[in-house]
Order: sequence, then structure tokens, then C-alpha cells
Amino acid sequence: MSDLNDNFKLYSEIEKYEIININDGEKYSIVSNNDIIIDDDGRMKVLILNNNSSGISFFNKNEFSEVPWEYIKKIGTKTIIIDVDDEILKKSHL
Repeated sequence: MSDLNDNFKLYSEIEKYEIININDGEKYSIVSNNDIIIDDDGRMKVLILNNNSSGISFFNKNEFSEVPWEYIKKIGTKTIIIDVDDEILKKSHL
């Protein structure tokens, strides 16, 4: 893999990264507990944050927030930094 660009990250590397919103200091779970929407060209479009604070829920509906990829500010060595106002987040229930 030495031919790959240094800015290239594998999902297996970032799945344990914590997600932090620097706008309000909110910490979200790690990447593997959330989802990423990828378009047909392989570009990441939306980060789906699971807002279910109690973990697994059999009887309650899960709440999710959609973070458009332009609000992802930095993918660091152990964290993904987002900067988004609560009004911008699109909330959904399953």
C-alpha cells in the first residue's frame, strides 16, 4: 500500500475514532456506531449520527442526525471533528 496517497484513510483505521462537535462540545459515539452515506463515485456525502443515548433500544424509536460532509472539519489521529449548529442537523426517526 505504499503507492497510496498519505491523505488516504481506511475505514478499519477510523472506525474507532470519536466524533466531536466543536460548535457545542458535544461528543458522539465512535464511527462504527454511526453510519456514513457514500455516493456512486465513492465520495462521503453525509455522516449519520445515532442520537440514542441509552445504547440498544428494543422499544424506543432510534433518533438520528444527518451531518452534511461539508461540516466535517478534520479527521485527526483519533477523532473526527465536526462544526455544525443544531439547527442544521436534519433529525430522523426509525
